[in-house]
Amino acid sequence: MTQLAPPLSTEERGIRTAPASSPFASATSGPFAPPGETGDARRPLRLLTLSTLFPNPAQPNHGVFVENRLRHLLSSGEAASTVLAPVPWFPGRTPSLAAIPALETRHGIAVMHPRFPAPPGLGMLTNPYAIYRVAAGAITGMLRDGFAFDAIDAHYLYPDGVAAVWLGKRFGLPVVVTARGSDVSLLPRHRVPRRLIGDAIQGAAALIAVSAGLRDGLVALGAPPSKVTVLRNGVDLNLFRPPANRQALRASLGLGDSPLLLSVGLLIERKGHDKVIAALRDLPGHHLLIVGEGPERAALTALAARLGVADRVRFEGAVSHALLPRAYGAADAMVLASSREGWANVLLESMACGTPVVASPAWGSREAVAAPEAGLVLDEATPSAIAAGVRRLLSNPPDRAATRHYAERFGWEETTAGQLALFRRVLGNRA
Repeated sequence: MTQLAPPLSTEERGIRTAPASSPFASATSGPFAPPGETGDARRPLRLLTLSTLFPNPAQPNHGVFVENRLRHLLSSGEAASTVLAPVPWFPGRTPSLAAIPALETRHGIAVMHPRFPAPPGLGMLTNPYAIYRVAAGAITGMLRDGFAFDAIDAHYLYPDGVAAVWLGKRFGLPVVVTARGSDVSLLPRHRVPRRLIGDAIQGAAALIAVSAGLRDGLVALGAPPSKVTVLRNGVDLNLFRPPANRQALRASLGLGDSPLLLSVGLLIERKGHDKVIAALRDLPGHHLLIVGEGPERAALTALAARLGVADRVRFEGAVSHALLPRAYGAADAMVLASSREGWANVLLESMACGTPVVASPAWGSREAVAAPEAGLVLDEATPSAIAAGVRRLLSNPPDRAATRHYAERFGWEETTAGQLALFRRVLGNRA
């Protein structure tokens, strides 16, 4: 589908090549350096990572799971990547864009943030084309300056994966797309996204699913089973670890001795925070800490007041990734009530901090929570089921050291090895 757009003018590229004053302009190594000899079959892979789900200064937790997986892949020394993380823009609707630079370096990774137009109410239809145009401009500029890539590493099937497959056709690059959840469970319910997602599935060289349930969803959408590789997310076991002194941590956070539940995630409907709040009616004496921010904040606050549990619910707001271990470590149980997930990172993060979980039956939950020391998975995520699950778990809680030990099997090493093997197989097949 390279005929989607005519050749792009300089003005249409959305981002220009790094100027002489750019920190990338004088690079002598890494993804922004001109490519070296390619005769060594085992030289590092040169990836172009495309994802609108990627942290930036205005949204430090946005898509942090994509960044974390990439960081661990690059730390292997067998891959290098330049990140294209387009950000939506529309006049008067995106004031935080001023805080997002066109170019930045995060954890040693070069990240470019071209802007793409996202008209309110039309973005679901226009975003794939808009992302394609600005990304094509950025890639054209890099290739003109002598940079080269072996493959496109795209995250999220729609709109990112759709645009990535078009880019792969335009620039002759194989594309590996990682599906992550609602891009398989929700977006295909809409006619146009479903058609474009189907095209992307067929056009991608390979697909990654973060759980077996998500793989089954891809196959149901028409993906050949042989094209889908399951590579679960991992957890940073150095960052997420039990607190040295849990009682002192709870005291520093102003928490008493009452059982503390934790719910982490954006304050949006599908995360199910309302169900956890409602479960408190059947859990007298239990308190709830909600970490996250979003459009449902006012509604959730009103719900807690209406149900008479407002004095036992604390809204912590957005918390940086680095400080999340304090919340996990202080809690007695972490509750995931999401209606849809591909693989909920919060489950592993909580367990790595020694805190067992009560999880909804969303995709990936039973794969992540597969032993008593990890916690339990509910058959349904209703307030009554959540309350019953919490009572069952806390009536005989697992040893927190055992919960941590269970989580240690979910480091990133296996996922990194799987990515390297998959990309090299794709490139070998192409050769």
